[in-house]
Parts: sequence; structure tokens; C-alpha cells
Amino acid sequence: MRRRSDEARPPAALSNPKIRSAVYQVLLIAAVVWLVVQIVLNARANLGTRVSGFDFLWQSAGFGINQTLIPYDESSTYARVFLVGLLNTLLVAVLGIVFATLLGFAVGIGRLSSNWLVARIAGGYVELIRNLPLLFQILFWYLAVLSVLPLPRQAISFFGVMFLSIRGLQVPMLQPSEGMIYVAAAFAFGVVATIAEGIRLKRLRERTGRQVSLTWRALVLMGGLPLLVFVAAGAPLKLDVPRLEGFNFTGGVRMRPELLALLVSLTTYTAAFIAEVVRAGILGVPRGQIEAASALGLRRAQILRLVLIPQALRIIVPPLTNQYLNLTKNTSLGISIGYPDLFAVFAGTAANQTSQPIEIIGITMVVYLTLSLATSLLMNWYNARVRLTER
Repeated sequence: MRRRSDEARPPAALSNPKIRSAVYQVLLIAAVVWLVVQIVLNARANLGTRVSGFDFLWQSAGFGINQTLIPYDESSTYARVFLVGLLNTLLVAVLGIVFATLLGFAVGIGRLSSNWLVARIAGGYVELIRNLPLLFQILFWYLAVLSVLPLPRQAISFFGVMFLSIRGLQVPMLQPSEGMIYVAAAFAFGVVATIAEGIRLKRLRERTGRQVSLTWRALVLMGGLPLLVFVAAGAPLKLDVPRLEGFNFTGGVRMRPELLALLVSLTTYTAAFIAEVVRAGILGVPRGQIEAASALGLRRAQILRLVLIPQALRIIVPPLTNQYLNLTKNTSLGISIGYPDLFAVFAGTAANQTSQPIEIIGITMVVYLTLSLATSLLMNWYNARVRLTER
């Protein structure tokens, strides 16, 4: 006669943790698949006989875009609209990441300055900027700052080569001529030669223990050689400076107010968070490192450049990646001031005109996901390069 405790005992197979874990995972996957199937079936039932697909990408868009980095007009296709919006998004994201990193590092180091005034100004900037909504800051720069600037005839001049007015910022532009192809080829050769020289020096160090600097060789190959070719080719690069003709500027390149407002707000907002990441990273370096560097006679600037920042990067890079991802995704807020990024012209205007929001939203999701994964991959690669390796 079996006891009651034996009857309540689970089957022997489920007593094995590995088998039990596998059963739970299979059940979870089955539930997720069932949920996805139900969503797809429900979407098909709701869409009914609506025509789906991506043929609309080759239809004429019929609307204009006020900022394009490539040729575009109203007869262009929706595929061209997608490309224009993507390039505008990448423009703000790349420039924002570069400027926010530079400003964030400067402010973060400033917060740790021994100068009372510098430290308080940097701290006040961080506390003010990061506690205000980003959308508010975008509207502030666009409506309260850029929209009240003077007309082009009374534009604010910077050294006579840059002009700021209600129509945006007019800056000089470099115009290359035919000879620049030789300069570019010389630079490409210098890059390849520098990589090859670096590999050779690394093997030499591993074989003999001799440490040879690559810096001067890299400067000669990637700087001196292209400069020599540039001079020999007759300096095939001209500076097109903006000039006022009539009621507007000609020459150079114009940064529209929408681009300026979005870029400035994203830069200052993200830099406030990067500053805190930098400050935390520097404070995370053991105090003994600073004392050892001071004992060697290094100045404060040298300690920061040679000791603190290289070690702090191992702490900074992972959270810095999050800030880069946030900045890239926050470019979509440019729709609030009419900046023609991917979200505004493709997921907005194009989706309304074509009545195919599912395909367009799907493409937009894939683009933002790809940008985020590419940024994470690049930063993870850099993080692996700077992290400590144990022997």
C-alpha cells in the first residue's frame, strides 16, 4: 500500500531541473507563437481587402522637403523620401553625438575642477539642463531664440565668414576641384601604410621587447604625405565664403533654424547626462592612482590626461552608449518644429498619403533598430579595446 506522500510526488522527469526548465521554455515559446499568430490573424481580418506591399515606394511622392542632402523634388518617389529623411536623421545624430561628447567631457571635468567658480557653473548647467524636458528645450531654442533673430541684412556676423539670422546659420563651404582625387588617394594610402606599420611594430615588440612609437610615422603617412600632394596639385580646394546679395546670402552652406534648434537642444541635453557619466567614471578611479602619479611629479593636467581618463574610459563607455542611443532616438522629436527627419517625412507625411502605415512603420522600426544595434556594436568593440585584460 503506497503512502499519500508518494502519491503527491511529481513525476520523476519533472523532478530533474534541466527537464523542468526545458518544459517551461517550450511552453513559453508556444504561448508567444500563439499570441503572434492571433495578432497577425486579427490584423488581416481588420485590414480586409486593403492592398498591402511595398510597391508604393516607387510612386511619386508629390510633396516638397525643405532640407535635403541629395537631389529631391516633388516628382521623386517615396523611396527617395525615405532616403532623404534617413540622411537628415543621420546628420543630426552624428553631429549631436560628436558635439555632446566634447561638451559633456568638458563639463564633467569642470565639475571636478579645483576652481570654485568653474565647478559651480558646471554643476548648475547639469542640474538645470537635465531637469528640463527635452521637448521644452527644443521649442525654447526654436521659438524663443532663433525665431527672434534679425533679418539677413542685420545678421550677426562672426569674423565676417559666418552669419546668423532668422533664416539660419550661413557658414563657409569647402569646394574641391579635380586635383582632390589625388589627395584622397594619398590619404587612403597613408591609412593603409599606417595600419601595416602598426602591425610590423607590434610584431617587433612581441619578438624583441623593443617599444617603438607609431605616432610620428602615422603623422607623416596620414598628414604629411596628403599635404605634400595637396601642395603639388596646386591646392585644389577653395573656401566658398557666404556673402549678402540683395535680401539673402549666397555661397557657403545654410543650416536652417529647425536643424540648429534640434542640434543645439540635443547636444546640450545629452551633454548634461554625459557630464555626470564622466564625473562618475573619474571618481571611480582608485585614489591611489592619483597619489602615485603625483609622487612621480606629474602635473594635474598630465594626471588627468595620462592616468585618470584612460582608466575612467573603462567605466564610462557602457553608460555612454546609452546616451548615444537616446540621442539618436530623440531626433524624432524634431517633428515638433518641422525638421524633416525620417520620422516626420516618412512615418508621418508619407504614411498619411499612402494609407499604408503598417509597411511604413515597419520600415521605420527596422531603421531605428539597425541604428541602435550598429551604435551598440561599435561601442562594444571600443569597450573591448580599452578594458583591462588579465594574464
